[in-house]
Amino acid sequence: MTKTIDVALIGGGIMSATLGAVLHRLEPSWRIEVFERLPKVGMESSDPWNNAGTGHAALCELNYMPEGPDGSMTAAKAIDINEQFQLSRQLWASFVEDGTLPDPKGFISPTPHMTFVWGDANVDYLRRRWELLKDEPLFRGIEYSEDPEVIREWAPTLIPGRKKSQRIAATRSTDGTDVDFGALTRMLFAGLVADGAKVYTDTTVTGLKRRSDGLWRLKLRHEVGQNSTEIHARFVFVGGGGGALKLLQKSRIPEAKGFAGFPITGAFLRTDNPEVVARHNAKVYGKASVGAPPMSVPHLDTRVVDGEASLLFGPYAGWSPKYLKTGSYTDMFETIKGHNLYPMVRAGLANLDLVGYLMGEVFASRSQRLEALREFMPNAKDEDWRLITAGQRVQVMKKDPEKGGVLQFGTEVVTGADGTIAGLLGASPGASTAVHIMLTIFERCFPERLPEWRPKIQQLIPSYGTKLNDDPEAAREALERTARVLRLVDTPSAELEAAGASNAIA
Repeated sequence: MTKTIDVALIGGGIMSATLGAVLHRLEPSWRIEVFERLPKVGMESSDPWNNAGTGHAALCELNYMPEGPDGSMTAAKAIDINEQFQLSRQLWASFVEDGTLPDPKGFISPTPHMTFVWGDANVDYLRRRWELLKDEPLFRGIEYSEDPEVIREWAPTLIPGRKKSQRIAATRSTDGTDVDFGALTRMLFAGLVADGAKVYTDTTVTGLKRRSDGLWRLKLRHEVGQNSTEIHARFVFVGGGGGALKLLQKSRIPEAKGFAGFPITGAFLRTDNPEVVARHNAKVYGKASVGAPPMSVPHLDTRVVDGEASLLFGPYAGWSPKYLKTGSYTDMFETIKGHNLYPMVRAGLANLDLVGYLMGEVFASRSQRLEALREFMPNAKDEDWRLITAGQRVQVMKKDPEKGGVLQFGTEVVTGADGTIAGLLGASPGASTAVHIMLTIFERCFPERLPEWRPKIQQLIPSYGTKLNDDPEAAREALERTARVLRLVDTPSAELEAAGASNAIA
């Protein structure tokens, strides 16, 4: 007889780990099983070397505050992204307090977030951006300077070798973080397994079909042991990164029709030279090239993995028809259907600048890539840097009633009308806002359970249902609490123990 479970999580990344961890708190009796096609969890987009681990809070990413045709700007999107990241920080802090995440230093590190620009127009833009953000509660303490000596103090590698005549500007926020989403994923799954959930690696979901009784039938192919099995699930989450589109198409839910994917390969220059790494402690973002997608904004990042710091610069974009780094060269072609071909064509014609940008990136030489690095670090030496392949990202293309098809930046949440299936498509900001995305899924798929769940969610995420930025005192308390619990600030061990005991009593 085929086994029936409550929740099937397809994909062993940060999205499934987050959904599973929260669902387990809300419904401890539910039977949760995870299916990952690779030998370990957190090896695709969640792997620390497949992303920059910025902990997107819009503290430094300029694409969240683009200029309008008339030069106008609004802080609304930046504030919204920061709000979403605060949900993640609060959940992680709660999991640290209850022991689910045993050591926050294993996945999150305090790292200043900076924006650095040059040229009169860009300096003017950055100053106006800072003026819009500096009084917002979630952007407390954000600093601005055009003084090379101040910027040298913030990030010493940005100034030496630069022409004194070049006009520059930078902002800095010391509330920024570096997040190892691979380590976080493994910690969350370890907690789930300890509480009875099952995680199957080397297991590919090859079929996904709704039965007449409302259950979902999953066909599984195992690389080790049994060749294939079946399982039934009451709720299915398709969180397999780039592989999600093919499975959502197999599910045949109407909501997945019209979606297509355009894969973009990422690469970074990396250095582990301790002398170079020691001179730079920040994530420094610049302005994107014309036609570049948001996840290709150039940045020079401190990266902390397994307690060791490195520097990354990039990303450099490329192209491959694969939807996953470990995927197949037929991935994109297998997802082209009658219902999404026209949206793909229309979106492509409307984004020829992106095609031109990618062509330039694909054929860029090593010297051209180093030249881009030297715009940030003028004295960078060739021998210190090596090129590494990062994760594969899939930009969403979807139907649009007016334009026929559009390229969708960000994460698209696709849910079935009856609430028994949900999936994620898209490329950014992804992992940093995983908690917000899971809360969205709860609201769409489990509306009848939300009244019962709400107090439990608010215990884990105190600001759930509110906007921190609308309440300066609440924003201050949330930032200080999560910084203390996640050990982003120096806190005496006795104070940490007292905080943990207080939370346990509560």
